[in-house]
Amino acid sequence: MTGADVPALSVRGATKRFGAVVALDGVDLAVSRGEVLALLGDNGAGKSTLIKCVTGVHRLDSGTVERDGSPVDAGSPAAARALGIETVYQDLALFDNLDPAENFYAGREIAAPRWLPRGLRFVRRRAMAAETAAVLRRLEVGVRDLGAPVGLMSGGQRQAIAVARAASFATDIVILDEPTAALGVRESRHVLDLVLRLRAEGLAIIVVSHAMDHVMEIADRAVVMRRGRAVGELVPRPENKERIVSLIVGGAG
Repeated sequence: MTGADVPALSVRGATKRFGAVVALDGVDLAVSRGEVLALLGDNGAGKSTLIKCVTGVHRLDSGTVERDGSPVDAGSPAAARALGIETVYQDLALFDNLDPAENFYAGREIAAPRWLPRGLRFVRRRAMAAETAAVLRRLEVGVRDLGAPVGLMSGGQRQAIAVARAASFATDIVILDEPTAALGVRESRHVLDLVLRLRAEGLAIIVVSHAMDHVMEIADRAVVMRRGRAVGELVPRPENKERIVSLIVGGAG
């Protein structure tokens, strides 16, 4: 493969057991820069386990995770973030009492002077606010009051802030777990447009979703999982929708 052909992220032979339960059974997966990959499957299919193994929440029992074709050890969420992999889970992991900038930089605050131990540095709140505003403008995320706590914002705004935060720190890969769950039509539209802008910026994006209409609109490929295995891969086009649903529910495909 040439450098352009090497996936940003690939998983090979991923296997994970919890006691007698086989959660992942030899799963292969790959996503390239500038691509949206949808990860589909019913509850218990293994989607969340796979994502948590990629992002360092769980360790694989066997198999490898590769970045740009080279095996890496994402042994913790911090290690995964250091590899340029950012994840937005369904609970968003936002602090309701903090504003967008404080949420963006929670745990990775901009502080100075650098020669002091981190606990003695001064937090540069204006710099964090300016950087956050710049990212939100670039991604066309509309937030009326950047000084307001995110707990007072709409579900769509909160989701967009969480996605933008991930995009601002991801060097290559963003993983989104049910990004439009519990959102209305208008708010979902904003989040889908944001995902498409991230793809246009060249990020590799994995979207876990049950919203088939959204998958059909934004995904370049769809991988279906069932009972811990990847059972099919299709281009999400209208003519393939029935087959994708059949694979999800356990039909012949």
